[in-house]
Amino acid sequence: MNYPENLKIGDTIGICAPSAGIVKPEKIEKLDLAINSLEEMGYKVLETASVRKDEKGRSASAEIRAKEFMELLENDEVKLIIFASGGDFLCEMLDYLDFEKIKTLRPKWLQGFSDITGISYLFNTILDIPTMYCQTIKDYAMKPLHRSLIDSLEIEKGKEIIQESFDMYEKEWNPDETDPYATYNLTEKVEWKNVLGGEKIVMQGRSVGGCLDCVKSYIGTKYDKISEYLERHKEDGIVWFLEAFEMNTAELQRTLWQMKSAGYFKYCKGVIFGRPLFVREDYETSFNEAVKMSLEDLQIPVICDADIGHVSPQMAIVNGAILKITSENGKGIVETKLQ
Repeated sequence: MNYPENLKIGDTIGICAPSAGIVKPEKIEKLDLAINSLEEMGYKVLETASVRKDEKGRSASAEIRAKEFMELLENDEVKLIIFASGGDFLCEMLDYLDFEKIKTLRPKWLQGFSDITGISYLFNTILDIPTMYCQTIKDYAMKPLHRSLIDSLEIEKGKEIIQESFDMYEKEWNPDETDPYATYNLTEKVEWKNVLGGEKIVMQGRSVGGCLDCVKSYIGTKYDKISEYLERHKEDGIVWFLEAFEMNTAELQRTLWQMKSAGYFKYCKGVIFGRPLFVREDYETSFNEAVKMSLEDLQIPVICDADIGHVSPQMAIVNGAILKITSENGKGIVETKLQ
């Protein structure tokens, strides 16, 4: 794997918007506070021109979004890029990225989730560049910072930390925006569920994954290099981490069937699913039931309702690292090995 160099105090953190931008006043306020927070920690911050723009779900044209992202990739002062937001249309800019040139550049940490899967997943599978799957920039406005936000920076500094599952999670998608410093509204008990594999599950392997709504978009496209990735890392074994933003359970089953049929679970040592945000339970089938029905023939361990993705808080998951994941009695541990 082509690991980025370790983040250090004094380094520059870049912000760009390869999908949606930030325009609502309350979110602009959080963006400013997040930048202040990172600067107070001792980092410099460089923001590209389209971060505070948005039209029809896009911060700029696909070509401009790619250009601004490449500017940060080519800037040797920038050691970490934290993306402005998720969205729906990141895929449009991929054709404007120069992947051959990117191969010649010194890799740097890239951080985000949701539609940012289009970068994090593809940089891992195409370029063997590990990426950070966790919060985007606005969350760094909160005071005090949640442990998950600190964990991401610690890993980006090169520390192989052990993350324990959280005690509580946030049920509501739109928490109170009146307090820009507000932390998560933690009201529900976290309980990891071992859907397949017994009362105690331990899985280890090279991680790959992201938002399932996005991963499915790349199946069969010219950006689908998963077969080569699996062969390169078959000695490590593969651990898939997946989470859904908005998906009904019939679509979930069709997507997992498609992935199985395309060989995505070759060399797989296990799959871990984050808590889905919006789920319509078709055919009286829950999300976890749909997962079990879809994957039980693979005879691999499967964990659901983990602290990954859209339902906060979320663990800092390195897309491309060796992960050792343990789940027992509703609790989970993720050990990250940067190798």
